[in-house]
Amino acid sequence: AITTGGAPVSAELVERVRRQLGCHLLTAFGQTEASPMITLNHTDVSAEHISSSAGQPLPLTEVSIRTAREDGEIGTATPVVPVGVVGEICARGYGIMIGYNDNPDATAAAIDDEGWLHTGDLGTLDHEGFVRVTGRVKDMIIRGGENHFPAEIEHALLEHSSVAEVAVVGLPDPKWGEVIGAFVRTVGNQPIEVDALRAHCRELLSPQKTPSIWEQVGEFPLTGSGKIQKFAIRDNYLQRSSRKEAQ
Repeated sequence: AITTGGAPVSAELVERVRRQLGCHLLTAFGQTEASPMITLNHTDVSAEHISSSAGQPLPLTEVSIRTAREDGEIGTATPVVPVGVVGEICARGYGIMIGYNDNPDATAAAIDDEGWLHTGDLGTLDHEGFVRVTGRVKDMIIRGGENHFPAEIEHALLEHSSVAEVAVVGLPDPKWGEVIGAFVRTVGNQPIEVDALRAHCRELLSPQKTPSIWEQVGEFPLTGSGKIQKFAIRDNYLQRSSRKEAQ
């Protein structure tokens, strides 16, 4: 099996890997502090389920979804949120680190007094124990007082046949505080069809979750591990916008 994480995959890709490579493509969730996996999908679940979730907790690992900490908040465990409600994904168990070497402050910021590792990722937990990752705590978009989660919008856009890769970020706006921006790499670098993508989002998402800013990109800035650097996308967009306003 091939295991992937860090970005959503489409059900079509899961099926194509099965068909062309003759093996399973499984989604997982984790981080270095968890040695490194917390959840993993199984080979007997559907392609749609694999594309929409990160699986169930590994043996000897507990997962809870808790109220996200405020900036700078450390120490006390935060309350557990109801099933299906978005919160911060927390984990504890034999695979979770004891702490950061010679860095008690960083350890206190990551692990609370009940031993829960606060991952910094947002998600939900359903009645069967499947975890769905909706984004990073710091990536959450607050538009007009409403919370929007980039992963949900990205997953919807990836279902469109013209989208090869997408990153959704929050961009500052004087009226709404933030608005939703979608940066899209199209299949074969064909011209982006904004009207079609906007209509596609309206079919799958509520209107306020439809991006208001669209931009086509040829390639994304990536981390050393291959993850899209959203902060770089956002900073680059703002720099270009500032230059346009200054002209």
